[in-house]
Amino acid sequence: MIELLAWLGTLVFAAAGALKGVEKGFDLLGVLVLALVTAVGGGSIRDVLVGVLPPSALRDEGLLLSTLLVGLLVFRFHRRALRLSRLLYYLDTLGLGLFAALGAEKALSAGLGPLGVGIAGALSGVGGGVLRDVLSGEVPGILYRAGDLYASAAFLGALLFYALHGLYPEGALVLGAAATFLLRVFGRRLGLSLPTPR
Repeated sequence: MIELLAWLGTLVFAAAGALKGVEKGFDLLGVLVLALVTAVGGGSIRDVLVGVLPPSALRDEGLLLSTLLVGLLVFRFHRRALRLSRLLYYLDTLGLGLFAALGAEKALSAGLGPLGVGIAGALSGVGGGVLRDVLSGEVPGILYRAGDLYASAAFLGALLFYALHGLYPEGALVLGAAATFLLRVFGRRLGLSLPTPR
């Protein structure tokens, strides 16, 4: 079940990347590049950090082809995809939580401590979006976007996984992912954000 949800999260990230390319007026290749980078960039950064080479996503031909197919579909039907923005938000948040928890699990298996696990989990969740923003000529949204806990939610979800893995190994992954999801959703509804300089 977790693997299926992670696959779904990857494809949603691909759709988000492709939509960014459409919004920027990129050609087909540009849209596909953003779809691919957004989908597998975070996990690839995590794999490099924990010494998994080549990154696991780049060895999964089915995942890569599915990601490119999603990019093609968004390119062709982008007006319809934009109408699904609310659904895409929740699926994106679910993907964020899953990748943060899965990234934390992989970092723990590599012997990292709590901060290393938290950072690797957060990078796994947000790394693709950061690469997407940079390639599309924007400051990464995680650095300034108010009212949307994103990287901080992923970091805290990964830390929760680390705290629980020894006590409740079967449920730590689910609870870490759920914590990230709930922090982002309710943080947005409550307008929460990290402090900025006055």
